[in-house]
Formats: sequence, C-alpha cells, structure tokens
Amino acid sequence: MYKISDFAEITGLSKETLRYYAEVKLLEPAYIDPKNNYRYYDDGSYFLAMLLGKLRRFGFTIQEMVTVMEDESFTNLEELLNNKRKNIQLQIEDLTLQLEEIDDFIASGKEEPK
Repeated sequence: MYKISDFAEITGLSKETLRYYAEVKLLEPAYIDPKNNYRYYDDGSYFLAMLLGKLRRFGFTIQEMVTVMEDESFTNLEELLNNKRKNIQLQIEDLTLQLEEIDDFIASGKEEPK
C-alpha cells in the first residue's frame, strides 16, 4: 500500500489530482484509514492511475475519462482513442492553416525592396 504522497510521486499525478479523481469516482483509494482519513493506494490502482495520466495527456475530458473507467472491459477505448486522434489531426491542420495565414499577413505588410 502506498500513501497518497508516495503514490503521487510514482504516478506523476499530484495529490490534488488524486483527491479530485477520488471525488469524481475516477480513481478511489484502495483504503482510507478511518482514524486519520489517510488515503492508501495499491498496485492495482497504479495501472488505472497511469491510464488516467495518459488519457489526460491525450486531452480527454473528465467525462470522457469516466466513460472509459465505467467500461471495465475497455472495449470502447480504442474507438475513443481513434476519435481523439482524428480531432487532434483536425486541430493540427487548422493550426497549420493559421500559421500560413499569419505568415501571409506578415509578408503582405512588408514593403518590396527597391
């Protein structure tokens, strides 16, 4: 069993994030000591914490993460990841166009050399 501070360190998730994830039922501690309310996590929690960290890095919303965690078989995870990938690709294309527009705008304001 890991105290929340140790678990935060090994997973890369902050203690505040772990508390929030417990609050929204994403990742609850394996045990809460009734005497001092200390939260403890086990090895099984590690996989889930790492998955949540990846999902957050991929831009998943809390609701999307809840959807993944509620489907314990993870059958929909590949579909959600493919959808997220498509959305990211569209964002990349849009940002590339914005860069081109900025470059064109800057170029249009420069005087031609004489």
